[in-house]
Amino acid sequence: MPVGDAPTLRTPVWPGLLACAAAVALSFLVHVLVPVIPVMTAAVVLGILAANFPGTGAPVRGRLKPGLGFAGKHLMRAGIVLLGLKLSVIDILGLGWATFAAVVVMVLLAFAGTYLLARIFRLPGDQPVLLASGFAICGASAIGAMSGSRGSKQEDTVVPIALVTLCGTLAIGVLPLLMQPLGLDPVPFGQWVGASVHDVGQVVATAQTAGTAALTAAVLIKLTRVLMLAPMVAAASLTAPRTASGKRPPLVPLFVIGFIAMVAVRSAGLVGDEVLAVATIAQDLLLAAALFGLGSMVRVGQLFSQGGKALTTAMLSWLLIAVLGYGVVLLIQG
Repeated sequence: MPVGDAPTLRTPVWPGLLACAAAVALSFLVHVLVPVIPVMTAAVVLGILAANFPGTGAPVRGRLKPGLGFAGKHLMRAGIVLLGLKLSVIDILGLGWATFAAVVVMVLLAFAGTYLLARIFRLPGDQPVLLASGFAICGASAIGAMSGSRGSKQEDTVVPIALVTLCGTLAIGVLPLLMQPLGLDPVPFGQWVGASVHDVGQVVATAQTAGTAALTAAVLIKLTRVLMLAPMVAAASLTAPRTASGKRPPLVPLFVIGFIAMVAVRSAGLVGDEVLAVATIAQDLLLAAALFGLGSMVRVGQLFSQGGKALTTAMLSWLLIAVLGYGVVLLIQG
């Protein structure tokens, strides 16, 4: 059975899903013990370790594989739907049209720049568009959404997931060290973090080092980038290759419609704080399980199998987005 397909009687998913549940619990424990490590980052890393350690690699490639693939596809989509409840269009527009426009332009430039870099280095299959999505929009969640909308092959997904996790993790340690040399106060630093760090959890881990004001600024800018998920996925679907049956994937997949619906629900104020708290926990559980499943598909050798081209592309993209994000801060502060 291909990875990520629906379960069948001959390929039970429950062993893999139990492994995901255990990994999620361990990811939360890691985050509690070392708060600077986001749960999602821990989940991906645990998946990569499980796939590449001698004692765990065999079951990951064997009886656990159907459940891990199911999590990487279906639980990811459910988590993306709930991600919409984090977004209030009213709050984002409160930043002002100039800031909103600057962030949108930055996302488009980051996407185009990363895609161009990936094409220059001749990354195969859907890796260019998936890498561009992850770096420009919202990390692994964007890669999952884009791959789902385009019907991307699993092998095209796992390398971008690993690279966006690597660069986002590096940002947690590197960006705070640059705050003083760049002369950034807490709020501009938070804006830079929100504009240039990939995953929401990584943004929080990085920005909170500069205090509450930096964290608030970072989250608002970051959620503005997340708002670009639906239109970017829809636009990229137009260029998706046809399936074996000759059909193109749907322009707007059902889970993206669900994401848009949740944004509308949050923006209309139809859910209370208690519901939002529960939804946030559910989203974290689903995405952590999905990212462990996706991480378990990564073979470390894949990152270097193309002569380091994918890793070089990712590092150059990381630098590009950091520069673009700093430019956004200068525009906002100017």
